[in-house]
Amino acid sequence: MTTHYDAIIIGTGQSGPSLAGRLTREGRKVAIVERKRFGGTCVNNGCIPTKTLIASARAAHVARRAAEFGVVIGGPVRVDMKAVKARKDAVVRVSNEGVEESLRENPGVTVYVGHARFVGPKEVEVGPDRLTAEQIFINVGGRAEVPRIPGIEAVPYYTNSSIMAVDFLPEHLVILGGSYIGLEFGQMYRRFGSEVTIIQRNERVIPREDEDVSQAIREILEDEGVRILTDADVTRVEPRGERIAVAMAVGGETIEVIGSHLLVAAGRRPNTDDLGLDRAGVAVDERGYIKVDGALRTNVPGIFAMGDCNGRGAFTHTSYNDFEIVAANLFDDDPRRVEDRILTYGLFIDPPLGRAGMTEAEVRRRGIEALIAKMPMEDVGRAYERSETKGFIKILVDAKSKRLLGAALLGIEGDEIVQGLLDLMYAKAPYTVIQRAMHIHPTVYEMIPGMFEELRPLT
Repeated sequence: MTTHYDAIIIGTGQSGPSLAGRLTREGRKVAIVERKRFGGTCVNNGCIPTKTLIASARAAHVARRAAEFGVVIGGPVRVDMKAVKARKDAVVRVSNEGVEESLRENPGVTVYVGHARFVGPKEVEVGPDRLTAEQIFINVGGRAEVPRIPGIEAVPYYTNSSIMAVDFLPEHLVILGGSYIGLEFGQMYRRFGSEVTIIQRNERVIPREDEDVSQAIREILEDEGVRILTDADVTRVEPRGERIAVAMAVGGETIEVIGSHLLVAAGRRPNTDDLGLDRAGVAVDERGYIKVDGALRTNVPGIFAMGDCNGRGAFTHTSYNDFEIVAANLFDDDPRRVEDRILTYGLFIDPPLGRAGMTEAEVRRRGIEALIAKMPMEDVGRAYERSETKGFIKILVDAKSKRLLGAALLGIEGDEIVQGLLDLMYAKAPYTVIQRAMHIHPTVYEMIPGMFEELRPLT
C-alpha cells in the first residue's frame, strides 16, 4: 500500500521529532519512521545514560573523599552496579517513552516502526508500506566504528551502545580509544572500582585539543589510577582463557595488556549503508556521510540530512541546531546556515571540559594576531573551597577587534561557564563587555574579567 505525505522523516534522533512538531504546526501531514529505539543515540546510549552513569560514579568518588571534608562514612564505599544500571534505565525510559508518546499523540504525525529504505527520490519503503512525499528528511544518526584489528572478531567486546546492558563491575576494562567516549567511560569505571587501561593510537589523548589540555586531562585520569598508553598501535586481539589479550606496538616495542573486558571506542560511522541512498541518487562521501550544503540540503531536491549522518556535527546540540536551520529556512524566511554556528562542546569527565571557538593551535595556524590569558583552577576561590582545583581556564582574543576567538575551561562547572563566553562570541561583542559587568561572588565565572587584565600577545 502506498500512502502520500507532505513530509517523511527517517529517524527519531534529536532533530527528527522537533521537526515533526514544527511541520505539523505548519499544517503538514508527516510520516516519521523509527527502526528500533525512539530518541536516537542521545536518549538511549549517549548523553542521557552516560551522564547518568557519570553521576553515580561521581557520587562514589566524592564519598571516598568524604573524610577530606570532615564527613565520616562507616566502612568502605561499595558500588551496587545493578542499582546503578537500574537508575540509568529509569532515567532513559522517561526520555525514550516521552519521545514516542509525543509523536504518537500528535494527530498530524503517523509513526512507522521498521527499517526505511529509499525506492526513489520521493518514495520510501518500510516493510510492506510504501510512503511518498515531496520532502524527505534523513535523521538516522551513527554507530560505533569497529577497527579492523586482527582477531577482533574472535573476542567479545562492548561498544558505547552494548555496554549500556552491563550490570556488573568489570575486573579490568581495556578501552580502545582515548577520545570523548573512551575517556568518559575510563574515569567512570575506575570510579566504580574497575582497573582501567586506555589504549590510544595517537601520541596524546583527545588529540583535537591543544597539547596543554590533552596533558591536563591525562594527568587527571592517571591521578585516579587510570592507566593510559599513547602512541600505541594495536596489532592483535585474542582470547586468553576467559580473558582478552591486546597486543600493541609502543615506542618500537611490543607489549601486551590482558583484561577481563574490552570496550571499543575508536570512532563513529553514519547509519547510511542500508538506506538505499543510491536508488534516490543521494551523494555520500568516502566515509558514508551524506553530503549537504549549508542549509542541509542534499544534492537531490527535496531531500535533507540532519544530525550525525551528515558529517557536519557529532553532538546532540548540533543535531538540534540542524533542525533549527532547516525550520528557519523553510518557514521563517530566515536564511540560517551551518557555517554560522560556532563550534562548541563538552567533555564530561570530572572536572569537565567546556570548549568554544578556536583552539590555540588553530589560531596559530591561521596566523591571527591574538592575545591569550590562562589561569590555573587552583587560583579560583570557588574551586579551592570545594577542593577541586584540577584544570585551568584559557581564553584567546583577537588583538584588533577585542572579540573572543576561543576558550577552553577545564575545571569545575567548565561545561556551564563556557556558554557565557559562547554567547559573547555570537553577539560579536568585545571582551570589555564582560569586564564592565558585575558578577556573583564566590563563583568561577567572576574570575574571567580579571583574566582579561592578564592578556598577553600570543607568540
